[in-house]
Amino acid sequence: MTIGVTLSSTAYQLSIDSTVRLAREAHDAGLRSAWFGQTFSYDSPQLAAIVGREVPGLQVGTSAIPIFGRHPLLVSSQAQTAQAATGGRYHLGLALGTRHLTEDGFGIPYERPIALLREFLTALRPLVETGVADFHGELLTATTPLPAAVPILVAAMGPQALRVTGELADGALPFLAGPRALADHIVPALTAAAEAAGRPAPRVVALVPGVVTSDADAVREKAAETLALYEKIPSYQRVIGLSGAERAADVAVIGDEETVAAEVRRYRDAGATEVVFTATDLGGEDDRRRTWKLLGELASGS
Repeated sequence: MTIGVTLSSTAYQLSIDSTVRLAREAHDAGLRSAWFGQTFSYDSPQLAAIVGREVPGLQVGTSAIPIFGRHPLLVSSQAQTAQAATGGRYHLGLALGTRHLTEDGFGIPYERPIALLREFLTALRPLVETGVADFHGELLTATTPLPAAVPILVAAMGPQALRVTGELADGALPFLAGPRALADHIVPALTAAAEAAGRPAPRVVALVPGVVTSDADAVREKAAETLALYEKIPSYQRVIGLSGAERAADVAVIGDEETVAAEVRRYRDAGATEVVFTATDLGGEDDRRRTWKLLGELASGS
C-alpha cells in the first residue's frame, strides 16, 4: 500500500508556486503521491503535469474529472500530455459528477450516467493502451488515434459504477468510504467485476479526510462544516451510511499519530491499495505538516 495526499486547499485557492512548494514538501516527507481535484479555477491534468515535472519521483493524479461535458479524445490528449511531462507518473481519475454540476453548471441533462461511463471507458481504454480507437456508441464516438498509456481510475462507489469500473478501468477512487464500506461493498464488487472481465486485480485508491492534531474536537467541527455538502448527495449519503457513520465528518480520520496510523492500517486491511489524505489543512499549517510527517513515515515503513 502507498500513501499520498491531495493538494487542493480547503481554505483558499493555491497558486502554482505554492502548489509546487507543497508537492516538494510532501515528497520530502516521504509521501508517494499528490492528487488534484477538478475545479472551475484550474485544469487538474495540467496542474498535475506541472507539479510532476517540477517534483521528480512524485506520482501525480487527478481525482476526479467529471465525464459529462468532456470527450474521451480530449481527456486522453490531456492525460497523454501529463504523462509525457511527468515521465510516466500521471494517473487519470474520472468521475460521474453530480446532477447539480452537470445541469446547472454545464447545461447538460444528467441522463444515463452509467451508460455514458461505460461508453467513455470503452472509447478511452484503447486510446491509452494502444493509441488507436474506433468506437461508435449510442452516446459518443471516438475514432482518432492517439499515443499510449495512462492508468485510468474512476470515482465509483455505487454497484453499477463499480461493475463498469471493474470491467473497463484500472481501479476506483472512493471518497468518504470508510473501511467497512470498502471491505464489505466496494472492494468485493470491484474485484468480482474485474475477475469476470478477465482483468487484473483493480487498484483501490481511498481518499480520506484526515488530520493529525492535538485538538481533535475543533478539527472535527471544522470537518463537519467543510464536508457537510457531501451529505446532500445521494451517492455519498449511501457510502457514508455503509461506513457505519451518520455524517461525512464521522468518516474523517482525526486524532494523534497513534490514532491516525491505526486508521490507515484499517484502510489497508479493508483492501485499499493506496490511501490519499485530503483536507489535511483543516487544522492549520502546523497540523498539516504534522500529518504529512506521519504519512511519510508510514509510507516509508518507519
